[in-house]
Amino acid sequence: MFSVTCISGIDTNIGKTMATGLMARALLSQGVSVITQKIVQTGCTGIAEDILQHRKLMRVELFSDDENGLTCPYVFRKPCSPHLAAELEQVGIDTDTITLATQRLAAKYDHVLLEGAGGLMVPLTSEMTFLDYVQEQNYSMILVSSPRLGSINHTLSALELIKSRGLECRGIVYNNYGTSDKTILDDSRKVFLHALRQYGFSPLVVDMAAVEEFEEMATNMDCLQFFKTKGR
Repeated sequence: MFSVTCISGIDTNIGKTMATGLMARALLSQGVSVITQKIVQTGCTGIAEDILQHRKLMRVELFSDDENGLTCPYVFRKPCSPHLAAELEQVGIDTDTITLATQRLAAKYDHVLLEGAGGLMVPLTSEMTFLDYVQEQNYSMILVSSPRLGSINHTLSALELIKSRGLECRGIVYNNYGTSDKTILDDSRKVFLHALRQYGFSPLVVDMAAVEEFEEMATNMDCLQFFKTKGR
């Protein structure tokens, strides 16, 4: 078991928040002490809305670390890229503050799931993208994708970027909520598995359906294999 994993996606609104919360719930079901963190939240005030969603999916109350801001050190009102949202509020995002928060959480919990904002190349500051930050910290990653139009291009591009930075991708969460075309669904999964093998990553593609399906069947996402290999 290792302590910090970053969850990113091929685009915004791809399902990162749902995936992060459901993976945390699956780990909790195995007795793992886990907490989620949001690197930066835009488009709200107070406690980050993605953190609130994580706790709902995990079926737990807010942690004291949520209330004191440790699980999301930066929250901005404008729903836009973090660097712009921070600029509009005349606040500088200090990535050292984020790192310190993650380290403090990792000292208290077995595992921290760190959800990114947007995709890999979203700017956190004028000088640093999310991917730059992950590379600096040498975190392992889980990528959230889908079978929707354009996803193959975006997914393969993301894997290329992760590989080029010398990072580890532990696999893909395949968000197939609402998908009806089985031909596309199955083909995209095959393409993603092939690409993961080609880049030397673990060939793991885990399906994520509607949350309601997990509730109705009283099951958790079958994602524990992401967390069984070595890494940071």
